[in-house]
Amino acid sequence: MPRYHFHLRDRTGFTEDVLGRDLADLPAARERAIREARAIICDDVRNGCIDLSGRIEVADGAGEVVLTLRFTEAVEQV
Repeated sequence: MPRYHFHLRDRTGFTEDVLGRDLADLPAARERAIREARAIICDDVRNGCIDLSGRIEVADGAGEVVLTLRFTEAVEQV
């Protein structure tokens, strides 16, 4: 099973995911990134702010970024 790392880039800087997670494939990693982004957005809202300028960079086991998920892609703005 491939390992994916979920690096965070947001207003506070860069947070590297050194451990990563074993997931079935890239679509599963994208779903995980969406859940992670939504959790971060929820925490921000609880603290009285919302910043959708962040992103999660999903890297494979070799360290190559294979997907970038912008926070704006994780929510529907109505």
